[in-house]
Amino acid sequence: MIELNDYQSIILGAGPAGCFTALKLSEKGIKTALIEEHSEIGSPVHCGECLSEFAVKNLKIELPEKVISKNVKGIKVIFPNGKEFFTHENGYVLEKDLFEKWIAEKAEKKGTEIFLNTRVNGIEKKEKGIELKTNKHSYTADFLIDGSGVSQVSSRLLGLNKPSETVIGMQYLMEEIPNEGWLEFYLWPDLAPEGYLWIIPKKDGKANVGLTTTNKNQAKKLLDKFIEEKKLGNKIVKSFGGLIPHSGPLEKTFDERILLIGDAAGFTSPMFEGGSQLAMKSAEFASVIGFEAVHNNNYSKEFFSAYQRMWKKEFPPYEKLLKAKKEFYSLSSNELNKFSEDLPYNLSSLTKKEKAIYGLKLALKHPHLMPKIKMYDSFKYSLSKFYGW
Repeated sequence: MIELNDYQSIILGAGPAGCFTALKLSEKGIKTALIEEHSEIGSPVHCGECLSEFAVKNLKIELPEKVISKNVKGIKVIFPNGKEFFTHENGYVLEKDLFEKWIAEKAEKKGTEIFLNTRVNGIEKKEKGIELKTNKHSYTADFLIDGSGVSQVSSRLLGLNKPSETVIGMQYLMEEIPNEGWLEFYLWPDLAPEGYLWIIPKKDGKANVGLTTTNKNQAKKLLDKFIEEKKLGNKIVKSFGGLIPHSGPLEKTFDERILLIGDAAGFTSPMFEGGSQLAMKSAEFASVIGFEAVHNNNYSKEFFSAYQRMWKKEFPPYEKLLKAKKEFYSLSSNELNKFSEDLPYNLSSLTKKEKAIYGLKLALKHPHLMPKIKMYDSFKYSLSKFYGW
């Protein structure tokens, strides 16, 4: 039995957010435990596995070759009529399981203690610490960082927040899929209601082929139909996926002795649901506040509120973007095609003049769509510099 406050910090969940927080805190000399419910870090994989070059630089990490599956040139956005548009941003498709293991190993070398096969079933605040009750032991620390993903354990067990609204993300790892080095995102509402489909290339001709949609019961059927329409064959290696928060950050991402990071805080990109850069940046912020809390021996709600101010200053304007996304997902295939008619092909570097010309053409051709032109913000903030991927 671990004695009270044997750890200064406990991190719940060994995804990219939790592992990165553990690394950052351990580098600062904070005695840290990392608790993971699965038997292996990095498994199962829950996402498309993409990380932009901007994100790598922003997070100040150097990716080893072993975690990179493929270098990509950016995102290709395909409308229902087949028109293609591009964001030119270099990046990587990762072997996400190896990526998470790599971060965890670095954290462990810095002193993080890792506990696998450990499921939290209770959280209790004490006078001088916080206690996590699990299927194995009770673990205690000065403060908790929750990186438990979409299950949002702290919010659920302590009633901190209402659960995030979610979409389902489902994908197949497939073989013999042609690609020219782009992340292909298909805006086809007939096959991905309130979501999109993707083909994400990996090494040796493999690719992640998947979708997100609010139509959770029909996800597999819709994905199979997409694969049939694209004539991608049937060489499926495995299927994987899960739920993704898509209603924006939770109202409270902090409390006395508690910080929420990554999906556990609702941090995903509003348009394409990317979360790795947001997760790891929130981890960085949490490690800063956690270190300062230890240094000042202050774990109060007021002290931890600095974390929410920090991410709000840095992350995209979620309230605005969620409205833009709602407008975007309300469009039919026919309306999307009309929006695409005069849209410049390079979405990553539009000038004010190009935007004005596009708006004028849309107003002249399809004036009834002008009230929804703000949906363009969904594209703008999907760029890597706005934490899109």
